[in-house]
Amino acid sequence: MIRESIKMSWQNISHNKMRSFLTTLGIVIGVTSIIALITIVQGVTGEVTNQFESLGAGKITIQAPGTPLKQGLTDNDIKRLSDIEDVEGVSPTLSIQGSVVRNASVEEGIRIEGKNEVYFQHNPDLISRGRGFNILDMESKNRVAIINETLEEDLFWGEDSIGEAMQINGTTYTVVGVTNNDISTDMMSMGGSGSESKVIIPYQTAMGIAGVGNTSSLELLVSDSNKTDEVIQNVELILNQAFNYKENSYSIINMEDLLDVMNSMTDMMTMMLAGIASIALLVGGIGIMNMMLVSVTERTTEIGLRKALGAEPKRIQLQFLIESIFLSLLGGLIGLVLGLGISWIVSNVIGFTFVPSSGAIGLGVGFSAAVGIIFGWAPARKASVLNPIDALRSV
Repeated sequence: MIRESIKMSWQNISHNKMRSFLTTLGIVIGVTSIIALITIVQGVTGEVTNQFESLGAGKITIQAPGTPLKQGLTDNDIKRLSDIEDVEGVSPTLSIQGSVVRNASVEEGIRIEGKNEVYFQHNPDLISRGRGFNILDMESKNRVAIINETLEEDLFWGEDSIGEAMQINGTTYTVVGVTNNDISTDMMSMGGSGSESKVIIPYQTAMGIAGVGNTSSLELLVSDSNKTDEVIQNVELILNQAFNYKENSYSIINMEDLLDVMNSMTDMMTMMLAGIASIALLVGGIGIMNMMLVSVTERTTEIGLRKALGAEPKRIQLQFLIESIFLSLLGGLIGLVLGLGISWIVSNVIGFTFVPSSGAIGLGVGFSAAVGIIFGWAPARKASVLNPIDALRSV
């Protein structure tokens, strides 16, 4: 019985190709929208989240402008922070503007960043050629520098910069490494241009150039991310003592908290987009119901003859229900192919990794099947309860 019902349902759909296509168009648009939107949003947010995790996982950023009596953190304060349990290292940061000279080439307004060896130990992918700073550079206060690819092109065009000398604000430094432009050297400069010329020098030397004695910005590297809250409590205790419990003397940024907020916002956005796209599926379901009601009216004589010959109402109901499900699933499969295709094209244009969303696929196809059952039930029920005598009167 089921096989014959399936066969008859498919024959009716194939005999009315244009009407069937227009009927499924709403389902196609809805499923395509759901799969494409969710996949693209998850791909983009996943790429951004990965960048945040790579730059901020296991890190606590401290901004400590201090008070009028004490600005920034002293070396003793930094030592106390580094002695906190589960703190793997402390990386002070200083950013200033200066000039860089090499032979007759002069570059003004170059961004000069002060870092230490801890920073490069925990960012091994930052250096594309040469090396980062080591503990000997910091203890001996070596005049070494690391430049990015943009500055290397400006000052050392066609030459290898490693081991060469240049002047930063009038002081000679030796280039020991080159960084990749595609990787930001500062958590707080992610929105900056990757092509901006930059040079990194030991932070103590940078403090001398800037004319400051204390550090107001640093990163704490936590060895166990599960202990981050405990580490923050200990950091607050030390900073409160350092600044005599003055309000607004420092701020602590925990990147894991920011990631949690970002993930929550992403989930809300995904649900909102899925809800908007589902409206098209509802419209498509109404189209299927309308088409099936018209089909019942057109096939009144056929239904009457079949019931007069002994066809059971549930068999007639099953045939029309299968026909409705066929239409919705056909639209769902077409929408699945189009949605994945659009997502793949957009991923290549924008530049994020294309990963099909199983949740979006399940939601789109499952919703389309549910639409076929729900909106096909009423027309199928109407066909099954049709009085054969009334139906045969139209012959």
